[in-house]
Amino acid sequence: MQNYEQTSGVNPQATEPNEQAPQSDEASANKNQQSSDVPRIVIIGGGFGGLQAALHLGKTPAHVTVIDRNNHHLFQPLLYQVATATLSPGEISAPIRHILSRQKNTDVFMAEVTSVDTEQQHVIVHDQSMHNHTIPYDYLIIATGTHENYFGHDDWRTIAPGLKTIEDARVIRQKMLLAFEEAELEQDPERIRALLTFVIVGAGPTGVELAGDMAEVTHRVLKKDFRHVNPAMTRIVLVEGESRILATFSPKLARSAHQKLNKLGVEIVTGKHVTDIDEHGVMIGQERIISQNVFWTAGVKATPVAHWLNAEADRAGRVKVQKDLRVPNHANIFVIGDAAWCLHKGKQLPGVAPVAMQQGRYVARLITKRISHPHTQRSFPAFRYKDKGSLATVGRGYSIVQLGPLKISGLIAWFLWLSIHIFYLITFENRLLVMLQWAWSYVAIQRRVRLITVTNAPAIPPPDPKKHNKGTPTGSTTLEKQPTSSQA
Repeated sequence: MQNYEQTSGVNPQATEPNEQAPQSDEASANKNQQSSDVPRIVIIGGGFGGLQAALHLGKTPAHVTVIDRNNHHLFQPLLYQVATATLSPGEISAPIRHILSRQKNTDVFMAEVTSVDTEQQHVIVHDQSMHNHTIPYDYLIIATGTHENYFGHDDWRTIAPGLKTIEDARVIRQKMLLAFEEAELEQDPERIRALLTFVIVGAGPTGVELAGDMAEVTHRVLKKDFRHVNPAMTRIVLVEGESRILATFSPKLARSAHQKLNKLGVEIVTGKHVTDIDEHGVMIGQERIISQNVFWTAGVKATPVAHWLNAEADRAGRVKVQKDLRVPNHANIFVIGDAAWCLHKGKQLPGVAPVAMQQGRYVARLITKRISHPHTQRSFPAFRYKDKGSLATVGRGYSIVQLGPLKISGLIAWFLWLSIHIFYLITFENRLLVMLQWAWSYVAIQRRVRLITVTNAPAIPPPDPKKHNKGTPTGSTTLEKQPTSSQA
């Protein structure tokens, strides 16, 4: 096990910016003694909360280490547009090292956190080669977010992928595009219907946005590209266990989104829960829908932070934190973002990006003040969330926006949605590329990222000259088809 001791961002082997090589035990001990007066701040997670904390600690007299299992920051609110072939992954993400490259006091490690030793104040990680390392801290900020919650049915994960990572978005995009490619060759009407039926479980903002954009792609964009199957025959079913979609929005805005989805051809099922999913379909209450494509946006649960810290958590695994976001009994450990259970004005804060960003900035200021005034006894004010409102888009040119008493929907809301999302993208290059892609998609009604890069089909063996003949092999399917009614 390697021990990483950090001092002022020095890179002994000059391998890469912001990266340090492991130290030997003796060297680590000597360096730790030399740098004992430099506070060490470790941030686990490079999402919205962790990145904001790191950025606002850039001038703090401390050594900052950011640890993330990925090398990039992801703008997750637009991830569904990667899944529906509007944007490419690079347009909504940026390398964490690049974002923090100007901060001389900051290191970045791509590693997987496996545990936290709160007594020795070490974070234990393993790298891509599964070698273990320990990273010491004086202050620890945990911003690890959440992952899908299948509510005890983890076997559904391989059948019904979620939408939390770039890999998830690629899987959904690939399943959607492959469904049409297979339907183009298929002659069995039942099989075609199964291929062109898409079921989305969960009608929160992610599920609604995915369903709306998928309807736009299947009913409008792909309509002219296929000869033997009509994409307009696609069936999209959005399932919500509660009595209405978009529970965090006002009933009026939720109704307007419901009506817009219906106009786009999306079937909405509310008040029924999914009871089973297999390779051939999904059970919704007592009804079975035959489908080859089921996607999961129904719930999330926190990463195992509570287990690492032996801390109290809610049913979804979120750590219950104090008003200043500290973990009880751990004065130097903070949990922020989706991994934290935090009350504000008597209500639990939602798991949205603005909450995580504000908490990241708050904790950075708190730690900076503690470091700058180590002997002050005055407590830091409790975290107060400034509600920036809620937004969701429903297909092309239509959004709903809830900003305090202001509740609007339609085209104006859509332009407001566009502006806010462009503003919060992390780099100028991302903003420019996304603006160009959106403009092209809106004007030309095209999706240029319709790439299928990986398939599960086995390699086709070369033909055997001895068995080759000019006739059609027995049992094969002739690829000639009659035109569909829409093309006749």
